[in-house]
Amino acid sequence: MTPAAIAQEEERTRHAVRALVNCLAREAGPELAPWIHLGATSSDITETARSLQYRESLDGFLLPQLVELLSVWVELTEREAATPQIGRTHGQHAVPITFGFTMALYVERLGERIEELRRARNRLVGKLTGAVGAYNALSLLVDDPQDFERRVLARLGLEPTPVTSQILPPEPFADLFHALTSTFGVLANFADDMRHLQRSELGEVAEAVEAEQVGSSTMPHKRNPWNFEHVKSLWKAHMPRMMSVYLDQISEHQRDLTNSASSRFLVELFIALSEATDRLIGLSRRLRVDRARMAANLELEQPLWVAEPLYILLARHGHPQAHEAARRLAVRVREEGVDLFRVLQAARREDPELDRVAGAFDEAEWALLEDPRSYLGKAEAQARATAARWRARLAEWRVPATTKEG
Repeated sequence: MTPAAIAQEEERTRHAVRALVNCLAREAGPELAPWIHLGATSSDITETARSLQYRESLDGFLLPQLVELLSVWVELTEREAATPQIGRTHGQHAVPITFGFTMALYVERLGERIEELRRARNRLVGKLTGAVGAYNALSLLVDDPQDFERRVLARLGLEPTPVTSQILPPEPFADLFHALTSTFGVLANFADDMRHLQRSELGEVAEAVEAEQVGSSTMPHKRNPWNFEHVKSLWKAHMPRMMSVYLDQISEHQRDLTNSASSRFLVELFIALSEATDRLIGLSRRLRVDRARMAANLELEQPLWVAEPLYILLARHGHPQAHEAARRLAVRVREEGVDLFRVLQAARREDPELDRVAGAFDEAEWALLEDPRSYLGKAEAQARATAARWRARLAEWRVPATTKEG
């Protein structure tokens, strides 16, 4: 029996599974032929095969790749846990963090998505229930068709769903593809952030380039972050297909074929996500972090972002309009191009309330306003704690199940 023979039979039957069954029957001979596919419907085969296909894709390449990427990000988080970086919201300078803290968020997001993929993988089920899912045909062949189904699926490492129609309930598949798509979103978000940090005016990280690599056909100096851009482009191509998954959730009565064509292309998401993951593993390992540039960007608008610790200290010591007072001082800093600490001292002479409250600052609080580089909150601690938590989880994943049980 060859693929060509099955294709030829399908030309006659216009039915893929029946063509396979007919070819298998001819190969098996008259004694075994009547038993092939007996009691089953096509969807028993194809739906169960989908679960096996998705599970084996996760186990065989995708989950190991994502775990490797997470491991690389954990290492990067640990290495840069204390590297100061300006935080950014709405594309504007906010207050300081560390680059390790930036990475820690992606470690957390990717780790959680891997956990969700593992849960979705374990919820994949199979079926051997016949044409409408009620075991009509199998009930003529065996005394306990549900037990028979359990035993058949156990040989494949699957469990049956409690109740089904001709097809499996679509929600386990939808949950899996949601987990895949949202995982892809984490990778695309990371790639986009790294792309922006490579802008000429930022220059905080750099994508490693080969000695002979060309960035532009006309501008010899260009070094474009095209690999990170490629990851985002892959996500843009495949993320909208999640809509097909939701549309395929609807099937009339016990079965229709409105998902026949649309569901065939969903497996491409596994390949695209795998390609993006593999690319990011290499990129992340070779990512160049420019700590000096991060420090310079942090200092660039220090006279402005120090307004937040000033506001907090004013409120802490009882200023009735602390935020407004700090905002007005920040406006003067922006307009006059002067240091906020100096503006504060000048404003104290004009505002008795401000002078009274600022006079209550202790030595450490004044030192912070004069040199706020230590205003990092718990960024470093959170980066290290996040890295440690997921490093421990990585170790658990890598312990063989037999060892854990023993």
